Amino acid sequence: MTTASPRDSFHSRLGFVLAAAGAAIGLGNIWAFPTQAANNGGGAFLVVYLLVTFLLALPALYAEIYIGNQAQTNPVSALANACGKRFKKLGHNAGIIGIIGAMMMLSFYTIVAGWMLAHALAALAELVGLMELSQWLSTSSTLRNVIFTPVFIVVGAAIVHQGVHRGIERWSSRLMPMLLVMLLGLIAYILQQDGAAEGLTLYLVPDFSQVTEPKLIIAAMGQAFFSLAIGVGAMMAYGSYMPKGQSIGKLVLSITLLDTFIAFIAGLLIIPALFVAQHKGLEVFVDGHLIGEGQLIFNILPTLFSSMGTVGLFVSFAFFALLSIAALTSTISSTEVPVAYLVEDKAMTRKRATWLVSGLVFIASLILIAFFEQLFGLVIQLLTTILQPLMALFYFIVVGWLWKRGNQLTDIAILKQHTSLKLLGFYLRFVCPVLLVVVFVNVAFS
Repeated sequence: MTTASPRDSFHSRLGFVLAAAGAAIGLGNIWAFPTQAANNGGGAFLVVYLLVTFLLALPALYAEIYIGNQAQTNPVSALANACGKRFKKLGHNAGIIGIIGAMMMLSFYTIVAGWMLAHALAALAELVGLMELSQWLSTSSTLRNVIFTPVFIVVGAAIVHQGVHRGIERWSSRLMPMLLVMLLGLIAYILQQDGAAEGLTLYLVPDFSQVTEPKLIIAAMGQAFFSLAIGVGAMMAYGSYMPKGQSIGKLVLSITLLDTFIAFIAGLLIIPALFVAQHKGLEVFVDGHLIGEGQLIFNILPTLFSSMGTVGLFVSFAFFALLSIAALTSTISSTEVPVAYLVEDKAMTRKRATWLVSGLVFIASLILIAFFEQLFGLVIQLLTTILQPLMALFYFIVVGWLWKRGNQLTDIAILKQHTSLKLLGFYLRFVCPVLLVVVFVNVAFS
């Protein structure tokens, strides 16, 4: 595997865990997970989600980070080297596909992140009496998208171009605790409101008769897999910035536990908030399903916060600022994937690579904005239901079958001495691909 001594890196295990958790923790955890839970049985969904996270998503995360850590280089070179001479081109092409996936994610993620930032500022504008500005900030428009999308791209680029330690690690170590504190503060406030207890009961008391429903299982498996940001190379890139010889299993477990914890407590915020809104007379559910699904966040919750008076405006600002922070940590990790490739394989300076990638993302975002109805949902679907599952399946194949030299999971001598590694290798080689194929087929073609 390729090594490079002057290469930037994380300076602590905690910094790596916070950065990698930040890559995984995004809008999917704080909004998509509670939405899925509310639509699929509440507590029953939570039980299945926890099971499949540790049966499927955690091993996939391990495979991705392990490849990067052993390679000590960007995802394109890492996969090319891991696949050996015979399948080197296949590995290289898979790495390029991962970069395309990261760019796809950035193209729509920065747009949504811009919405979050605009809504946070709308609450501030209303607090100081700028009602017309607040109305404009909280109303969807092409002009608003064109203004706020590049704002988010520039903020992410400004952090990435500082490097792994000075940029990504330092800012992740600041943003992640801030995200957690804000989330816990909002939960404490919402749970005191009338109607919150009903939402809490739905979320925490499982109806075990629903646990075996195929639709619920597929939804939970898909959410568990996608919430850990697997398949676009971000985790592989981050893994490569940790020195070899670290206990990857413990690090991956820490990331998964933190990511799952954030998703769980996000449910403690969003689901009770929906029932608080319902208690106040707002229509939230129709035939047991949320109105507008993901768009509900921009319709019901701002109305709920407005009904709370001045305090509600502070809550609204905190809520959307929280979502902006979650989006930023994910944006940083996705930006690092193509940047690392350009720096290491194309000999670009980090500054030039960062701003080139950011410029390309902005162009892609403008195309999505211009053809929003036709492209926005399609890009998200292609990434999350096709590209990411296939890439994760490829990681399992690489770790279990193609990668020989330098792979502890296929080294017979090492496996004879370590039974746990042998069991892990068997699980990654045989069980995980089958489980992942089931998820892919059911999610992509349901």
